[in-house]
Amino acid sequence: GELARDIDPRGALGVMKTFSIALNLVNAAEVHHRMRLVRENEREEGIHVGPLPMVEDSIRGTMEILLEKDGVDPEKIFERLTTQKCEIVLTAHPTEVNRKTIIRKYRDISELLAYLERPDIHPFERAEALNNMRGIIAAIWGSDEIRRVKPTVQKEAAGGNAVIESVLWDAVPSYLRKLDAQCRVTLGKKLPVDTAPIKFASWIGGDRDGNPNCTPEVTLEVVTHQRLRAAKLFLNELNTLYSELAISSRFSKDLVALSDSVEDSPDVKEKYRRVIGHLRKRLVRTVKDCEEKLHHINGSVHGTVHFTSSEHAYGALAGWENVEPIVKAEELLEPLKVIYDSLVGTGFELVADGHVSDIIRRVAVFGMTLVPLDIREESTRHTLAIDAITRHLGIGSYKEWDEAARLNWLQSELNNRRPLFRIRDVDLNTMGLDPDVRKTLMVYKVASELDSESLGAYVISQANTASDVLVVMLLQKQFGMTAENGKLMRVVPLFETLNDLMNSPEQLAALFKVTSYIGSINGKQEVMVGYSDSAKDAGRLAACWAQYTAQEAMGKVADKYGVELTFFHGKGGTVGRGGNPALYRAILSHPPNTINGRFRVTEQGEMIRQNFGSLEIAQRSLDIYSAALLRESFVKRVEPKQEWRDQMQRVGDVSCAAYRHTVREDPRFVPYFRQATPELELGRLNIGSRPAKRNPKGGVESLRAIPWTFAWAQTRMHLSAWLGVGAGLNSGDEEDKEILREMYEEWPWFREIISLISMLISKTDFSITKNYDDLLVDSELMSLGDEVRGKLVETRQAVIDVSGSQDISGPHVQLMRASSTIRNPYVDSINVVQAEILKVLRSMPDDDSSELTPELRDIKNVRTDALLHSIKGIAQGMKNSG
Repeated sequence: GELARDIDPRGALGVMKTFSIALNLVNAAEVHHRMRLVRENEREEGIHVGPLPMVEDSIRGTMEILLEKDGVDPEKIFERLTTQKCEIVLTAHPTEVNRKTIIRKYRDISELLAYLERPDIHPFERAEALNNMRGIIAAIWGSDEIRRVKPTVQKEAAGGNAVIESVLWDAVPSYLRKLDAQCRVTLGKKLPVDTAPIKFASWIGGDRDGNPNCTPEVTLEVVTHQRLRAAKLFLNELNTLYSELAISSRFSKDLVALSDSVEDSPDVKEKYRRVIGHLRKRLVRTVKDCEEKLHHINGSVHGTVHFTSSEHAYGALAGWENVEPIVKAEELLEPLKVIYDSLVGTGFELVADGHVSDIIRRVAVFGMTLVPLDIREESTRHTLAIDAITRHLGIGSYKEWDEAARLNWLQSELNNRRPLFRIRDVDLNTMGLDPDVRKTLMVYKVASELDSESLGAYVISQANTASDVLVVMLLQKQFGMTAENGKLMRVVPLFETLNDLMNSPEQLAALFKVTSYIGSINGKQEVMVGYSDSAKDAGRLAACWAQYTAQEAMGKVADKYGVELTFFHGKGGTVGRGGNPALYRAILSHPPNTINGRFRVTEQGEMIRQNFGSLEIAQRSLDIYSAALLRESFVKRVEPKQEWRDQMQRVGDVSCAAYRHTVREDPRFVPYFRQATPELELGRLNIGSRPAKRNPKGGVESLRAIPWTFAWAQTRMHLSAWLGVGAGLNSGDEEDKEILREMYEEWPWFREIISLISMLISKTDFSITKNYDDLLVDSELMSLGDEVRGKLVETRQAVIDVSGSQDISGPHVQLMRASSTIRNPYVDSINVVQAEILKVLRSMPDDDSSELTPELRDIKNVRTDALLHSIKGIAQGMKNSG
């Protein structure tokens, strides 16, 4: 403490930066170590059956369990594996505190660590590699790790694409090749070459909820840029394939027909090259077209495509102006499959299973768009847009109508052939619309002009009624996006507060009663469940139970109306926001009959890097997702008994009341939160492109779930993950306690929640949170800090009572202990210094104050940098920022 007080501003900056880098290096080493252990296990076992690791949460381990323990028919396993659909949606949630350039350097370090382990490495090569590593660390030390400006949405999208281009582009085909080999070994069958059990989508550039920077123009730019990247990546692959496939005899009938259809090609006898050469021309045309579009959007050239000299020598790419661009994935997939079948059918199966298969797998997973973009908008925006239109038409104010009147009008309009307005009138704004309303409508104009493969779901946040969904259907119809022309986006309501979750089954039923709606959805509906906002609204246990019962009830409604329901899980990376480090167990503990081989989930910010940051880790993550989904289809689920349900309801109600009593009803809470945590300072981190609050003036309810969790993690209080839990679990009644213990023993869903809460409680630190209070909190608010810490003790005891374990951090403990022992000494020191920096910074004059002399401003800037490094350091050390 004294050292922290006496340190000068420059010294504080140096210490914070050193510790922050050290923690990042520890993380890189740990990732490498995790992969090394998996490989060592494999070698020790000696029985090498298949390329995937022999652990429960791998496809290989899962198949063995299903075949040997559960006696499942191999045919059934194969059928499930080839039809299951898992989609991972990358979101730019502002919790990735590192800049892209820095992430790249840490990735190089992980790769050097792997290289240094090689047994055949020469002493000179070893010395070189160590020097390289020192050089990278020096470069990190010398670079400015702090973002000086908020990233634009385009920059965030480029960051998301970087993960795809630098890791997933290679990890996906590599994993699918291993999966194919595993199927051959374990099930005796070959995986169809275009099977894509895992796909990716993105919100970055389409998520406009609370983000005014995500304009319709930005969406257009991001989508066009993604098409450009995809075309360039495939062009590279086809260049390699062209040089590989110089086969000049033995072709299938289909291939001969296909090559004959190619006009004007220098390749006569080498028919594969003839087909590939034509595809390359079409890709060049695609690249040129995308560049032309970007040029229009930005009024500046984004750089032209540079071709290598060998291509000019073939003259292969001349004449691209005379061919059509490739828009749909099928246009690339079909000729590649003809090539593949021809190779297999003429004795070149080994050739077919090489590069050709890899490219086909990439097309199946990434298509021509890299990732389809979801669009997300808040329900009130749509209400205001329709309201402006009804008022313009003189038929009243839609906003003032009740739900029945809204549904009535929407249904008649959906069946009406006549449009409500002309698109031109919105475009030129002859209707005199408010700029925000016009912006909401222009999103549809952009969407209607994009190819349908560029877009995924249209997610409505803060959805609470059936009319919220029908409004979006009506607006799509107005802009000519219909089921008939294939442009209709699927509309996904997002239920995220406790009330919305509880009312969701009823609203879904109201929606399915609308015949024109049912007629256009082709028997499929997707619903998004918000985890982080419901936990912020009602506390952890109440939110978990509401999510469980809502999904169960919605599943029954969908069955009644014969609709196939897919749940889209909006989980954050951290436990306070619904995330879960033990992914496999988490998927298995979802409510019964709510997954059915279809799973969509968000991966955000820093979790994208943790799960997909390097080739090996990404393949491991893909394996865990695939395995969990496969196992979930066959696992016999524990149906909760009625008394467990009653108990959960009681626990949920009590914990929700206790949580809200502190967070909403106690007038001391918001000022305490602002003083005891760096919440106000987090805005300076420039992590994401959207503001930290939905509404700049509001209290806790208007704060986004991410800074809410992030701020509590900084001070090691982790309040958002456990507040209210103790009150809910602590019943004075012995019978209640017995039932809770039985639930913990016999109900995986309940046990999973309790183990996660206990893991986070084990990360809390009393003396550190107390130190923040002592330094930063006004004396009249001190009592609240003590009360909260009292509740933490109560919760810790309650969790131990229910789990019957003496150790708080539960089954995640071995992993946690090893990794925390290394990190804690660093993180504790950062916490102590951070509290001192906050104290000094808050006592300095405001940025616009006349008292801030140039000297003071310099000192303030250095202190602010030190603070930002401390925030990053703690986020690295806790390994889950928000």
